[in-house]
Amino acid sequence: MTEPGKHEFSVAGSQVVHIGRVVGLRVDDVVMPGGETAKREVVEHLGAVAILTLDAEDAVTMVHQYRHPLGHRLWELPAGLIDKPGEDPVDAAKRELVEEVGLAAGEWSTLVDVAASPGFTDEVVRVFLARGLSEVDREVLGEEEADLVVKKFPLAEAVAMALSGELVNGATVSGVLAAHAVLTGAAKARPADAPWRDRPTRFARRRAEG
Repeated sequence: MTEPGKHEFSVAGSQVVHIGRVVGLRVDDVVMPGGETAKREVVEHLGAVAILTLDAEDAVTMVHQYRHPLGHRLWELPAGLIDKPGEDPVDAAKRELVEEVGLAAGEWSTLVDVAASPGFTDEVVRVFLARGLSEVDREVLGEEEADLVVKKFPLAEAVAMALSGELVNGATVSGVLAAHAVLTGAAKARPADAPWRDRPTRFARRRAEG
C-alpha cells in the first residue's frame, strides 16, 4: 500500500446510468489504495452561478424560491445553471440577475467557489459579488420564476440568518459570509474571470455530443 496521501485514484471502468435535463448519473470503478476497486456513484452537473448583489446601503437581494427536494421555499441568492454551450460564467451570472431580480451590475468579482456535495456530485457553484447596480426589465421565463418573491436584506441581517439556520443553501451561506469578510477587510475578492479549476464540464460535453 502506498504512503497516505500518495495514491492515485484511477478509474478502472465507468458506466453511464442516466442522462437527464439537468444532471447525469454514472457509476465508476475506482482503484483503492489496497489495489481493489470500489464503486462510486457520481451525479454530473452543468455547474452554476450565484450572485450576491450589494447596493449602496450594503443590502443583499435574495429570492424566496420553492425547492422540491426539501419541500418548501428557501431564501437564496439569485442563481442559475450554466446551460448555454460555451457560456462564460460571468455572462451566465448577468443573465440570471436580469431574469430573477431585474438587476444589472457594473462591477463584478468572484467571492467563492462552492462544491455542493463532493462526496457524490461534481456540482460546483461560483458565487459572484455584483455592485454598481441598476434596475432593468425583468425577464420572467416560466411559471417557477414567476412565483419568486424578491426582497432586500441588510448584509448584517443576512449573516445572522445564515448563522441561525434560516439560510441553508450552500452557495447562499458561503456567499453571504464571504461578502461580509470582504466588506470588513478580512479578505479580498478575486477577479470576475479568476481561474475555476473545478468547474464541471463532463455533463455539458455529454449533452453536446447528444
